[in-house]
Amino acid sequence: MKITVLIPAYNEEQNIKPTIDGVRNIPRYLPPELKWQIIVVDDGSTDNTADQAARCAVQTVRLEQNIGKGGALRYGLRQAKGDIILFLDADLRASANEAHKLVRPLLANEADVSIAKFKPAPQAGGFGFVKALAAAGVKYYTGRELTAVLSGQRAFKRQVLTTIGPLPDGFGLEVGMLIDILNQGYRVLEVETEMEHDVTGRNWSGFVHRGTQFLQIAKLLLTKSKE
Repeated sequence: MKITVLIPAYNEEQNIKPTIDGVRNIPRYLPPELKWQIIVVDDGSTDNTADQAARCAVQTVRLEQNIGKGGALRYGLRQAKGDIILFLDADLRASANEAHKLVRPLLANEADVSIAKFKPAPQAGGFGFVKALAAAGVKYYTGRELTAVLSGQRAFKRQVLTTIGPLPDGFGLEVGMLIDILNQGYRVLEVETEMEHDVTGRNWSGFVHRGTQFLQIAKLLLTKSKE
């Protein structure tokens, strides 16, 4: 069995090497016969993200223009050969090794999709409006109450990604995928992890970021109502 780790990255030259190093520690927690493929998709970065990834001797795809996380993942999936596919963000650094906890339930056939739950950040970022909207949307369209609906750290059996259709764009990516996955009857498991990543603060750029998230997720949920 082969595992593909797919890492979309945009201007992550400081984080990409520590994250790849973390990914390379995942196999020590899993059966040794597993084969591994690591793909970094540089989403039109203006820094040295792609060069840093290439120096780590992993498969590196450099996109000429920034097309967003959904587009970067779609591009990477064309080259993914794994029976299980892991989506990991580029800012996890050493904590990327915690992804072994996402792979285990799929190997044991206890789930078709696993999603990483993070511990609460030491310092609050936003006020929870985006997370509340996303969770409410998932419950409305699927009847399921989940808490890690915005987490981008996910493991999938390959057939899940081949049957749910194209990945959405924008900040509605995770929510849109989750609604489609649940409505097709796939088993989704949330998994407690010790993962850590960068969190936007309570400053102007953070508020703009979360405002954009809110609007894009709201738009996606309205689109779902018309399907």
